[in-house]
Amino acid sequence: MHDKKKYINRELSWLEFNQRVLEEAENSKIPLAERLNFLSISGSNLDEFFMVRVAGLKGQVDSEVFIETIDGLMPEQVLNEVIKKSKFIKKKQNECWANILKELSKNDIKVCETKQLNVTEKKWLKNYFVKEIFPLLTPVAIDPAHPFPFVPNLGLSIVLKFKSKNSKNIIRVVIPFPKGLKKFIKINNINKFIATENIIIFFIDQLFPTYNFISYGAFRLIRDSDIEFSDEAEDLVTTFENQLRKRRYGREVLLEMTKSIPEDLKNMIINSLNINTDNIIYAEHILDISSANQITSSISKAHRWKDFKPRFPERIKDANDNCFAAIRYKDMIIHHPYESFDVVVKFLRQAAKDKKVLVIKQTIYRTAKENNEIIEALVEAAEEGKSVTALLEIKARFDEEVNIKVSRYLKRYGVQVVYGSINLKTHAKISLVVRRERKGLNTYVHFGTGNYHINTAKVYTDLSLFTCNNEVAEDAQQFFNMATGYASPSRWKHLSVAPDNLRNDILTLIDNEISNKVKGKKSEIWFKCNSLIDEVVINKLYKASQIGVKIELIVRGVCCLRPKVKGLSENINVRSIVGRFLEHSRIYCFSNGHSMPSSKAKIFISSADIMPRNFDRRYEVMVPILNQTVHKQILNQIMVANLKDNIQAWEMKPSGEYSRIIKDKLPISAHNYFMSNPSLSGRGKSIKIKKPKDLVFKNK
Repeated sequence: MHDKKKYINRELSWLEFNQRVLEEAENSKIPLAERLNFLSISGSNLDEFFMVRVAGLKGQVDSEVFIETIDGLMPEQVLNEVIKKSKFIKKKQNECWANILKELSKNDIKVCETKQLNVTEKKWLKNYFVKEIFPLLTPVAIDPAHPFPFVPNLGLSIVLKFKSKNSKNIIRVVIPFPKGLKKFIKINNINKFIATENIIIFFIDQLFPTYNFISYGAFRLIRDSDIEFSDEAEDLVTTFENQLRKRRYGREVLLEMTKSIPEDLKNMIINSLNINTDNIIYAEHILDISSANQITSSISKAHRWKDFKPRFPERIKDANDNCFAAIRYKDMIIHHPYESFDVVVKFLRQAAKDKKVLVIKQTIYRTAKENNEIIEALVEAAEEGKSVTALLEIKARFDEEVNIKVSRYLKRYGVQVVYGSINLKTHAKISLVVRRERKGLNTYVHFGTGNYHINTAKVYTDLSLFTCNNEVAEDAQQFFNMATGYASPSRWKHLSVAPDNLRNDILTLIDNEISNKVKGKKSEIWFKCNSLIDEVVINKLYKASQIGVKIELIVRGVCCLRPKVKGLSENINVRSIVGRFLEHSRIYCFSNGHSMPSSKAKIFISSADIMPRNFDRRYEVMVPILNQTVHKQILNQIMVANLKDNIQAWEMKPSGEYSRIIKDKLPISAHNYFMSNPSLSGRGKSIKIKKPKDLVFKNK
């Protein structure tokens, strides 16, 4: 029996996170264009949440599944709470949109009604409608001869009512928006935008010249988009291609409609889609919040974040631009996006061209759709005659189609593509290069906390560790052997690997802190991750807290642990940072009998969050930090800066709600700190010129 007093519901915790994102859109201290982006992100986040998580809850309810969640709620109870909270967030999104429109207008960027356009603008708009919109539209009359059209996932449509000019005949029509039709159209290269549905209504006589327009409304449908496949699938690629085609036809999950829609049109949509009224949300101003970012490109730099150019590690330059020489000198950590992801690309590019390189092995979970330098480097290496293996995960949700295309492209040029296990996703981020050198074969390894994705690396905070430590490299080789050939090693020298031993290793490390506390030694735990859900680990953290271990948790998104509960978790603090960059790195720190931050602490980086799926249903890796310079950079710089942030940080209450951190005398933003202060391990000789500021964190 689960205890609601001990745990926060996963889905409700996620909605709390998305509300924090939305509150950044409402934050007047953030540049206007960026507020619009935050609003758009909160919209796309919520769309995906309904497509996957809410769809799953509905499936459980419909199947009469009576398995309680970690907090003791049944699926139907969770679903009711989720719908209630989602309606509140949708309402807040629309209010935020209206407020941002006012701010945009003050800065001469207007989202207009057609009646606000002058004669010249209307003339331009008519020409645009005839050439760019009209050919894409397919109006469908709703009558016994014309059934209600299929509405795809995330499909926006307008529904209209007309009366014949020559008779009393009333018709109702649905016009689905095709995929290539934008939500907002910019008027003649000036800072005026108009919603596409308003354009269609304005020129509706072009479509229905023999009818008088009466009324209209707009609606949008979200469908179940989770992919199911058989464990017995012989051809994983073909299976996924078939399932991807079905995604747009999934079961209806949520219907959004404009609040002003006439009653008869509303009822027609509801009856035609056969959707429960509980699954309907009405919007005051805008249905597709995620489309708000279409306006952003027209907003001047004055209303954006200040330009920031990531640093390239001087350590590489010190080594005559040779990545392998720099890594041989000592381990190196790269802190993205403050330091350029180009160094990862350079590492693979050099490996592809280097005649001494014999083997390259690479995991791929999510990667860029276009201009993908990572993939091109692997292709180049294969064409140079090297043995190249790509451990590619097809089951990366919403990236399945991209990954299928990538796999075929790699195969075409001689790369050995392995899809891993049917039952386990390959989520680990490892790149391995074997090079023949004077003393024999040497293996260079890159471990990442984030994906090999050149675009997300510009906005996600992640860590890249480069090492040629022999024992760590041997473990990396064993990982690829396990993932490609199902050959699990008898033991791992340094790596913790899911599903083998990752959860147990973390539990053992927590137990060690408990033991140190009992012995009277210093004992602290610092975590930084995206989600903390796993019940077993949470209970162990509760036990540590009850013994007196001080625990600082930086959890960006979902956190099922309740902090600051007397007798349970009063020694645990939970905070979340939401700001310019998406916090994505996973770092796990254990004081090991010393006061934090300490050079004797045990530090690890990982591809895994504290979640059952990461521990039990994925290939994941956690790697220890063995080099002292890297160790200091992660613990004394990255972790302390995040713990001291009082500008973008939120503190979690025992209730599961969050409040902004109260600023002390010295305002600190972790993002600003890292943009203006150099790292340690990648700076080489230049670190002597500009050393980073010392940060001190005192645990209360």
